[in-house]
Amino acid sequence: MYIHVLGSAAGGGFPQWNCNCDNCHGLRQGTLKATARTQSSIAISDDGEQWILCNASPDIRQQFEQFSALQPARAKRDTALAGIILMDSQIDHVTGLLTLREGCPHQVWCTPQVHQDLSQGFPVFNILSHWNGGLEYQPIALDFTPFSIPGCPQLQITAVPILSNAPPYSPRRNNPDRGDNIALFIEDLRSQRSLFYAPGLGQVDDYVASWMQRADCLMVDGTVFHDNEMQLAGVGDKLGSEMGHLAQSGEHGMLQALSAYPEARKILIHINNTNPILNEDSSERALVQAANVEVAFDGMHFEV
Repeated sequence: MYIHVLGSAAGGGFPQWNCNCDNCHGLRQGTLKATARTQSSIAISDDGEQWILCNASPDIRQQFEQFSALQPARAKRDTALAGIILMDSQIDHVTGLLTLREGCPHQVWCTPQVHQDLSQGFPVFNILSHWNGGLEYQPIALDFTPFSIPGCPQLQITAVPILSNAPPYSPRRNNPDRGDNIALFIEDLRSQRSLFYAPGLGQVDDYVASWMQRADCLMVDGTVFHDNEMQLAGVGDKLGSEMGHLAQSGEHGMLQALSAYPEARKILIHINNTNPILNEDSSERALVQAANVEVAFDGMHFEV
């Protein structure tokens, strides 16, 4: 399968428009060895021609412009977009649906919990119903039944419910239901090779680890390096764990969890603007590299 990283940052992107933390300030001033990033999303394909969008970033127009495979090429107006999977209802993962309104209808796969949020608290499904049929809801089962999307039939996709958090506007904030957040286990039926994709992951328990063990490539939550990173950066008081993200550092952090899979390719994505690993000269970046873990960047393209 083909994987293209459209955006690799957490909500707000990097630099964040209203942030003057050391990372954002350094990037703007040219004193930091780092690369700007848009908000997190990937596209996957079984043939390199039809693509499935995993989350719809607010930066989606820019991301499509920077990836020629998703640009119109076969008709006056068209796209190679075969379908959309939403892994949660976070603002930075769904707002791009509004930008895609000219191309409606779109088939959108998501869990009932995400569909509820996007029909009530942030009613994108209702709003876009006024654009040529809007969004066609395709429910994702939470019983580990694999599904496929017609444009990419060789990709078998399984939703893996994970522990994270519901968005701030959701009535389930700080008390999420099973289905508010999912990871994806994606297998190429021809090669039998697989990707585990989890940009929002609050805990790697035995259940999640069993899915990670099966994957050839792990693309997982890289939001914060330190759990109290927002406090250290002087930009907020929330812990990463409170927001539903597992920090890379610490005894039970993401780097330790990933060390259990020496044969897999390991990539961090959904990286917050405060994360010191964005600084390519930082000691934290060196620790990630020493652990044989990569840091995703916009435009990263590879095969599994």
